[in-house]
Order: sequence, then C-alpha cells, then structure tokens
Amino acid sequence: MTPTPGPDFDPARLLPDDLLERFRSRAAGYDEENAFPQDDFDELVELGYTRLAVPASQGGHGLGLLEIAALQSRLATAAPATALAINMHLVWTVTAAVLAARGDTTLSLVLDDAARGEVFAFGVSEPCNDLVLFDSTTTAVPLADGSYSFTGTKIFTSLSPVWTRLGVFGRDDSEPGAPVVVHGFATRDTAGHSSLGDWDTVGMRATQSHTTVLDGVVVDASRIVRRLPVGPSADSLVFGIFAAFETLIASVYRGIARRAVELAVDAAVNRTSRRTGATGADDPVTRWRIADLAIALDGLEPQVDRIAQDLDDLVDHGADWFPRLVGLKHRATSTASSIVDGAVTVAGGAAFRRTSELGRLYRDVLAGRFHPSSSDSAHATVANRLLGPAAG
Repeated sequence: MTPTPGPDFDPARLLPDDLLERFRSRAAGYDEENAFPQDDFDELVELGYTRLAVPASQGGHGLGLLEIAALQSRLATAAPATALAINMHLVWTVTAAVLAARGDTTLSLVLDDAARGEVFAFGVSEPCNDLVLFDSTTTAVPLADGSYSFTGTKIFTSLSPVWTRLGVFGRDDSEPGAPVVVHGFATRDTAGHSSLGDWDTVGMRATQSHTTVLDGVVVDASRIVRRLPVGPSADSLVFGIFAAFETLIASVYRGIARRAVELAVDAAVNRTSRRTGATGADDPVTRWRIADLAIALDGLEPQVDRIAQDLDDLVDHGADWFPRLVGLKHRATSTASSIVDGAVTVAGGAAFRRTSELGRLYRDVLAGRFHPSSSDSAHATVANRLLGPAAG
C-alpha cells in the first residue's frame, strides 16, 4: 500500500475513506476521555506512516514534503489531534530528509532509527522561552566522553505515552563568554526523564502533550548533532526544523479548515427554517457565508503546497525563507480559525454542544495560536526582514 510519489500521488491510497471514518468515530471518545489515540497510532504504524520520509532504500515510503503535507491534511479532516500528535514525529524525520537532500547527513541517525520503528517526540518548547531555538532554559553540561547531561523542563511533548526518541536541546555555559545551544536525541530507556501527565486542555486533548522533566538525562556523544552559538542562526538544522515544523503545522490546520467547510455545507443542507420552510442551502445569507468560507479555504490550499513544493525542489529563497515559513504558519492557523468560526455560525446552536464535531473543531483549532511561531514572533520576523532590526 505504498503511495506513489510524484504528480499522480493520491493520499487516499494510504488513508482510504474507511480508515478515516474509523478515526473520526474514535476522535470524540479520545477527546472526552482525555486519552492518547492508541488505536489510531497503531494503525498508522502498521501503514508505515512513521516512515513516510524514510527513503525507500531503508524500507520507508520515500515521500517528499508536498506528499506528506497532503496526507497530514487528509488525516486532520478525521482526527485533528491524532494528526497533530504524529506531526511531531514527522517534523524530525522530514527535517532529516530536508537536510539530507541538501547534502547534510548529520541527522542520518533519525532516518536510521525511524526505519527501525523508533518514534520521535519534540522536546524543544520550554516555559516562558519565546526565543524558541535560539536559546534555552535547559542546562546542557558537557561530560568527559563527549556526551551531555540535560536538566530542564520541556512543555507540549506530544506523543508522550509512546515516544522512544526525544529531540532535546539545552544551553552549555561551560566556556565563559561563548554560550552554545546543544542539540541531541535522548532515548527513552535512559534514566533521568519523567512525564508529569498534566495534559488537560481545552482542545487537541488526544495529543497527550505532557510536560517532560529532564533531570540529568545523558545523551551519548554519538547522538549529539549540533552545538550552535546562542542567538539567531541560519544553520541548516535550524532551517530544517523551521521548514518541517511550520509547513506540517499548516497542513494539519488546512485539514481542519476543509472539514469545517464540509460540516457547514451539511448543516446548511439539513437545517430547515420554520419561518420560511426553506433549507439553509436556499437562504441567501447562509449561501454567502458558506461561499466565503470556501473562498478562504481555496486561498489557503496552494499556499501550503507551494512552500512544500519549493522545499522539495531545493528552491533557494535565501533570507526570505524564514519570513515565508512563519507567514505560512500564521496564515494557515488564522484562516482555519476563521473558517471554523464561520462554520459554527452556519450550523447554529447544535455546534455549541460539547459533543458535536464542530464544537470539538472549535476547541481544537484554538491550539494553532500556541505553536511556534506565534503571531507576534511571525510579524517580528517579517518586519526584521523588511525593515532591519529595530533600534535599541
């Protein structure tokens, strides 16, 4: 059941309608129980979904970012939280593939591990660290054998119940006046990490993105992949993470927007006005609202595809890459939120029920504003590109 890369790629080959319906039928229960979507995850693993970016020569699907984004959008129409959870594994494998395509094999261990069935999580986000990848509140202490000991707190660790590899980074202040951020991959069987089991949120509940506490977790020298100066960096690893993260996040929220439009159409067709006897599909205001949602979605679709295709094609946007990436994520999450809000208006009071699918999407789409880059950060990145750094 390996999908064929290229212009004839059809995401329905790997994610057929019956599978999506199973996922959709389980999504409400996972949300209600605040539980990890284990059955969804197991089915995705069986399909080789964790090996989408792994080269075919290593037993993977060998897909590019354009195709993986298409799959993620399709998956998100049925189970947004499942799509967002597996997204974090895909971020690491796509980052490794993006680097490899550009001649940088320093993340080959990621593709090797993924080919063997290891599951990656994203241990990067930290409380009150709005510098994201450019500095860290986690300490990274160098050890005599070249390994590092990491101590700190990581938040939003999606896939907490099942990860076997955790991408982490921390700050090394061992050289006076020359602090660096150190990136590496911890293994689950290494002592010193714990999950607080504290994920109880408004939406995206099934991601189970618990807080992870690192208390002297040792990452072997062979699994340390970067030491970068503290501060903004255009290093290939930083670029790869931004490229994979922002594009795949956008693809998930594109899928939410697609489903919201479908549900708005269903609501319009099936609602009848007691006053006029007409369905919503014949009401001019409702028709205008649904058309407006479809127009917004139509504008979002090619934006995700264009960025993904440019990354696959090794297009060199130079210093414009970061503004393009953060702009895509900001537009995708904002547009999806607006579309869901409009769909709720069309559906009426039924969507206000906590158990309704639209009600769940209304809560899930809120998470979009919390993923890096935030709206403030995205605007600062674009302003810096156009105007230069602000004085002072």
